[in-house]
Amino acid sequence: MSAPERARALLAYVGDRTNRRHKPGRAFERTSYRFDVLCDYGAFRDLQRHRLLTVEWQPLSADHGFETPGEVEPAGALQDWNRVMAAGAELHEAIREAGLDEATQYALPMAYRVRFYMEMNAREAMHLIELRTTPQGHPAYRRVAQRMHRLIDEQAGHRAIADAMRFADHSRVDLERLEAERRNERRREAPRSADHTG
Repeated sequence: MSAPERARALLAYVGDRTNRRHKPGRAFERTSYRFDVLCDYGAFRDLQRHRLLTVEWQPLSADHGFETPGEVEPAGALQDWNRVMAAGAELHEAIREAGLDEATQYALPMAYRVRFYMEMNAREAMHLIELRTTPQGHPAYRRVAQRMHRLIDEQAGHRAIADAMRFADHSRVDLERLEAERRNERRREAPRSADHTG
């Protein structure tokens, strides 16, 4: 088949997806990707929850440093933030020196980075990338999923598969979760308001 013929066949196979829950069939399981990721431990824990993939990780340590959210410094909390991060690293080292290696990672705040790899087929990649790039998602795992999508497109050269992930969101959203939290708060308040009207 020529490249245009293959593209047309893939487009027909994917079909007209009207939302991210419409997934293509099992043929997408024939293509696999492996990503080497370094991100904060909190984002790792969210990404690790995806079941249809293989994840292996290094022990959490202070070796890779930590992330500092952009809001910390404008809030005037950078000195406190750095103090807490340093205290975690010191406790981590003290526990390690005491010979309790398995317990060391519990001393570190979730902003510390962990290195891991994720291996998945294209079907799971579509699910993960489209879910984890939604604007209400956490900025840390949104960046990881957006990068995965770009790597499938540019590094692997699988442009047709990347294009099939039409609900991958690359928008830059400030305070991504704020609007989602406001919607949740309105939902929680709605039943109370209805209860008080009767």
